[in-house]
Amino acid sequence: MNTHLAQALKKILDRVVTNPIELITYEMDSSLERGKPDAVVFPRTTDQVSRVIRWASDNRLPIVARGAGTGRSGGAVPERGGIVIAFAQMNRLIELDRVGRSVVVEPGMVNSILDAQVKPAGLYYPPDPSSGRVATMGGNVAENAGGPHCFKYGVTTKYVTGLEIVLANGQIIQLGGRALDYPEYDFLGVVTGNEGTLGAITRIDARLVRVPPSIKTMTAAFDSIAQAGQAVSAVIATGLIPATLEMMDQQIMRHIEAFAHPGLPIDAGALLIVEMDGYPASLDPQISEIAEILRRNGARDLKIAQTEQERETLWFGRKSAGGAYPHFTVDSTVPRSRIAQALDAANRICEKHGVQVGHVFHAGDGNLHPSIMMEESNPQQVQAVLRAAREIMQEIVRYDGAITGEHGVGIEKREFMPLMYSPNELAAHWDLKQVFDPDNRMNPGKIFPREMPRANPIPPAPTMPGAVFTPTSAEEAAAGLAALSAAKQAVVIRGQPAAVGRKPALSGVEGSAVVLATANLRGILKYAPDDLYITAGAGTTLDEIQEFLAKDSRQVPLVSPWRDATLGGLVAANVNSPQRMLYGAVRDHLLCATVALADGRVIRAGRPVVKNVAGYDLPKLFVGSYGTLGLLADVTLKLMPLPRVQRTLAIPVDDLTRGLIWAEHLLPLAWVASALVVRKNEAGSAAPFVLAYTAEGIPEDVEAELAQVRATLERIGAAPPSPEAAPSGTALWRELIARAQPNAWHARIGIAPKDACAFVRANSARLAQGSFLLDVANGQITIVVEMNDPQRAQEALTELRRAARGVGGYAIVTAMPPEWNRVVERWGYHPETHALMRALKARWDPAGILEPRTFVV
Repeated sequence: MNTHLAQALKKILDRVVTNPIELITYEMDSSLERGKPDAVVFPRTTDQVSRVIRWASDNRLPIVARGAGTGRSGGAVPERGGIVIAFAQMNRLIELDRVGRSVVVEPGMVNSILDAQVKPAGLYYPPDPSSGRVATMGGNVAENAGGPHCFKYGVTTKYVTGLEIVLANGQIIQLGGRALDYPEYDFLGVVTGNEGTLGAITRIDARLVRVPPSIKTMTAAFDSIAQAGQAVSAVIATGLIPATLEMMDQQIMRHIEAFAHPGLPIDAGALLIVEMDGYPASLDPQISEIAEILRRNGARDLKIAQTEQERETLWFGRKSAGGAYPHFTVDSTVPRSRIAQALDAANRICEKHGVQVGHVFHAGDGNLHPSIMMEESNPQQVQAVLRAAREIMQEIVRYDGAITGEHGVGIEKREFMPLMYSPNELAAHWDLKQVFDPDNRMNPGKIFPREMPRANPIPPAPTMPGAVFTPTSAEEAAAGLAALSAAKQAVVIRGQPAAVGRKPALSGVEGSAVVLATANLRGILKYAPDDLYITAGAGTTLDEIQEFLAKDSRQVPLVSPWRDATLGGLVAANVNSPQRMLYGAVRDHLLCATVALADGRVIRAGRPVVKNVAGYDLPKLFVGSYGTLGLLADVTLKLMPLPRVQRTLAIPVDDLTRGLIWAEHLLPLAWVASALVVRKNEAGSAAPFVLAYTAEGIPEDVEAELAQVRATLERIGAAPPSPEAAPSGTALWRELIARAQPNAWHARIGIAPKDACAFVRANSARLAQGSFLLDVANGQITIVVEMNDPQRAQEALTELRRAARGVGGYAIVTAMPPEWNRVVERWGYHPETHALMRALKARWDPAGILEPRTFVV
């Protein structure tokens, strides 16, 4: 068998390992799991990966993708044999885009090496798992890696904009790309964190951010973990956002001190590491404010790293925790307010089973790592540890947490999946697996339990819903949808019954369809200020939520041009404003959702925690799905503090080309910028265009950044900013859309940020037919054109689409008069994932009743 394998595979690529001794290295990762591969191959190109996978598929062999083997859950272990594809030789930095702040890398690129290569350009890749010194980008994406700095910056999925992957049949497809918000189901978000079960990643497009201007790192000792946890909650309540909030108990400190000697206070019950970043002028006030809060909550021995060497030594010690002592890590996440309870439960359970446990974890986002001391050579101890781990998982689920926050499910936790997910939810995950890999060739045996429970959809309602269906619960909606599916009756989803036919809804079938209105699915269901999330019915308006949160100086960092826009509508349409450059997009803020599928299933996609890699990231599939996959009954969104200050510099622009050049000079300065836009002004304005730079956050940071903006404008000979108070860049975007007349059509053009200014220069005449705004940082152009001729609108769109596709972008209609549906092509885009989209819709909406002819499916 091995000889035949080697001969066959060497016809495809030159480096093939089949020697049993050499294969031992690839039998394991950093978990307890083991498996024997039949062969290991080392491709150099995507074509070689495709040919290997096609050959394996033809020969019914499993495929396991492998990076550096640092995973902690058995994800890279070839449990069922087959071919291991090791990506060590596909490790190039293909492109470093300084203008658009992005990179294109191969999956074998090491995380820390990428960071070192982009840092001289003043750029930074934030996800920083403890294994980052050796872990690869492909592995980071496959596990949706996190790390200490993800409390402020977010996990891997926030930074990945595009993936090239090879499917189980050898087909090469592109998910996403260099632009943002492609009109397709967000399979990009699902493959990020898929643990190699959906396809093999061969190229990664990722965003970067500016290197923090300055950093200060502080440690504080406490008498106990509980005391330190109260301090963390108090810090978060101030609205300050540390880059990191890391915690460890005495037992872990002593192990780390013996291993790495970073000088930890091993007499203390707990240690908190707080890191702040920002402009130098802001750090001292922020550190002082936090230090006072910590002291009020029992902190002692507060120390600030005085040199970069001190800081690096501290972090080396923290990131060495995984290798400082023999242990089994129970990676999990709970809402922050449940940290103390979860740790107490872990301690009780471990004491009951006669094993020792220590704690080192990401306190800011509730990502716990109970570390149970264990010697693999002691089988009785191993079994006791595994029994304790299962009971800890049961407690985590009881607190509405996730059974894994960053290490993945793999083999280790697959039997825990039914603890967290209902049969319907597990079936929804399995549907996705079947869409991508119907023969179960890609990393089989991972994520899913050996015995899958049977789904139990709600039976069809005995009475068919009428012309307007306003359910009061997800269950009622599911029963109604099941009845409508049986009758093959088309359904359109609206926030209010009266919204049918109004912008921005564009289905083209409303006259014959049942209107499913979310008017009775509204109101705040849960407000968790300590855990920084809010759950509300999908029919609740964004304005209601923002007004409610403002009293606590909180916000959902989303914006709508329409005052009556509902949360469900904004998620389904993926409405993003320029402020995403600072806060992130809808997909980054949606933690979970309750969804009624058209076949009668009710699923809860996700959980109310910021780190959850248990299975696939299902919530992202509903972002930008336009109601074609299911009805959002409620949504849970992350909260952010309202900025302490917001300022905008408005620069008058007489010549568009010069204004775009000025914008390109300003983009590298963005650190606390929430908008950088160029907008065409209304007739009669002082200048034909305006360049707006908005910064918000801590006053010292805002003033420091705007001082740099002013200095840069002066240096490049730009016009001085207007002395008058100016609306923010996001307000300019909102006003452009909100003020449009009923006969106007709106379009969104998505371009790679690096190409955005050049695109506007080259297409200025086409854009001049209406009002437009360029969101420079995000590469998006909003255009509003008032005209009465749909044929002319279609011709204009055709030209813009041809230009956008030429640079890897797209142009879609976001609103137009309803009667134009049969003339104007709304999407003008055919994603490479179209067959996958249709296959998923067929599983979740088998009768095809939801929003027919609304989206690209």
